[in-house]
Amino acid sequence: MTDRTSHTQLSLSPDTRDVFALAWPMTLKAIFLHGTVVIDGLLLSLLGETALAAMGLAAALGGMVLGMIFAFSHAMQIRTAQSFGGGDPVFLKSVLASGLAVSLSIGLVGISLILVFGGTLIGALAPNPGIAAQAETYLLIFSIVIFGEAVGQCIASFFNGCSRSKLPLYGYLLSVPINVISSVGLIHGLWGLPALGIAGAALGSAIAISVQTTFWSIILLRTNGYLRHVQGWRNGTFLPTIKRHLGFSLPIAATFVSATMATHVCSLIYAKMSLNGFAAMTLIAPWSQLAGQVSMQWTQATGILVAQLLGKRTPEDVLDRFLSRAWAGAFAAAGVVALVFLAMCLSLDWIYPDLEPETRAILFGFLPILLVIQFPRATNAICGNTLRAAGDTVYVMHIFVWSQWAFRVPATALFVLYFDLSPFWILSLFLWEEAIKFPAFHRRLWRGDWKRSNVAM
Repeated sequence: MTDRTSHTQLSLSPDTRDVFALAWPMTLKAIFLHGTVVIDGLLLSLLGETALAAMGLAAALGGMVLGMIFAFSHAMQIRTAQSFGGGDPVFLKSVLASGLAVSLSIGLVGISLILVFGGTLIGALAPNPGIAAQAETYLLIFSIVIFGEAVGQCIASFFNGCSRSKLPLYGYLLSVPINVISSVGLIHGLWGLPALGIAGAALGSAIAISVQTTFWSIILLRTNGYLRHVQGWRNGTFLPTIKRHLGFSLPIAATFVSATMATHVCSLIYAKMSLNGFAAMTLIAPWSQLAGQVSMQWTQATGILVAQLLGKRTPEDVLDRFLSRAWAGAFAAAGVVALVFLAMCLSLDWIYPDLEPETRAILFGFLPILLVIQFPRATNAICGNTLRAAGDTVYVMHIFVWSQWAFRVPATALFVLYFDLSPFWILSLFLWEEAIKFPAFHRRLWRGDWKRSNVAM
């Protein structure tokens, strides 16, 4: 189905069914993305701690570049939705070309830095030369993954912005089995393949990402190949078009980079907690990432549809009606996440039978926070994604950056290093952070300026 056909179908105001249709493939894709990292760790765990340490070191360096690529892909998603909603092929072509240029530039610069400085940095950080050698080999092969993701994530975000979120999911359904099978064979030398150890894991990922990116590229050419023949650029020439794209994207990317850095800093501070408390904080993080995708992707899908509606210059009453329905759906998604945490906490003895009773008791004590936080987090996310869809990206960035660096990070340091408070109160800082963001987000949204934004600029 081409974008022209899809655009005709969007002439009617979307409802919660449209949000769900867009959100569920995005949710599964995000779960696959996080799950792939876990699978790689499980496969390499059979080779021992040395292989895991080498992969962890290499992945940390490569992950910095991938983090930048993923951050800009979120902005690409919204900008695509704005252009798709407006139905202007010149705008749509400009967004796609600009997004690919920015993403490829980040990937190529990152790969160049890895090739020039990666070996030296790994040698300085690795505990011994054996781990350094394995990590350097892994990172060099992983550069293929970085290049593939630079292209692939941009295309996937373009599909999401055009309300075709199933296509990125199909790519993951294709690549994840390839990643697992090829990695197992190349790590252990099965089925006549060479036994490459840790290099086999990196090569398996490279093969899978190459297949995935090729698949998405072919689909893009089939569905949007006509954009190659569209004349002109949105802002006159290509250079001003890229500058406009960067101006929109940088605050969104900075928001995600800031969140990642704040999380890493807090994780380093958690290391000063008691062993049981640190273990509990470490264990709850992946649960929050995976379960939280349900409500997170719902709110991102809402932002995409709001951007499309603003691109079509939809009347304000229609925007209000859609957002109120999407908001109700976000609360339902938050309820689902809360139920997941309830089930997790009630099943701790089964999920983590080898943990010390004190650690399980700390995890169970997190339950009140985990149940309550989902609802302010969801409503704040609705506001944030709606304001981003309207182009109010700098304001949203300030809310996130100041709440993280002026409150959560220093408060975490005080609670852990000075007051030595319990893990419950340290985790509660995430709830207080949502409470701080709440009035800033909702006051801006209720003012209503976002409904009159000219997103086609």
